Amino acid sequence: MSSNQSFQEEEEMNNMSVDVVTSIIKCVNFAAIKHKTQTRKDQEKTPYINHPIGVAYILTEEAKVRDLDVILGAILHDTVEDTDTTFDEIESIFGPKVRRIVEEVTDDKTQSKEERKRLQIVHAPTSSPQAKLVKLADKLYNLRDLNRSTPVGWTNERVHNYFVWSKQVVDGLKGTNKEMENELYSLFKERNI
Repeated sequence: MSSNQSFQEEEEMNNMSVDVVTSIIKCVNFAAIKHKTQTRKDQEKTPYINHPIGVAYILTEEAKVRDLDVILGAILHDTVEDTDTTFDEIESIFGPKVRRIVEEVTDDKTQSKEERKRLQIVHAPTSSPQAKLVKLADKLYNLRDLNRSTPVGWTNERVHNYFVWSKQVVDGLKGTNKEMENELYSLFKERNI
């Protein structure tokens, strides 16, 4: 291999790295703008943007996911459900693959809460591998958050029921990512679920 060829390969790798970083920062900025007025339901009223960033962090750090579309989908996973963002908008900025991931993990808010929860259980096993990764990381983040701080207005029974329902969803995602699944099942075991 010539030194010129080696230099070109290194240059291509650097350009790819810059493209990845640019895509992630663009996505985080987009989500931060969309979620700017929202807070979590915890006592501290944590800025909502911490959640999608935390979900992406679980994917990259704990699950070792390197699929850029999955990471972008994680950052955007609540934008259509909880803001004025549309699927077309996501596709026009981040592409059709990211749109599909976000579509798969987005609840239809025209349905009742009970129906949305039921459909999450039903659709979990047939979701794409990419959507399953986002869903696992989302559940892991939310359950850890529930262990850290009970949301304002939630009873112990409601927290318990959320864990029970989450296990039903996670059961349908089995075989997707060992690291996240082990963490989730440890949380369920701690709660005797």
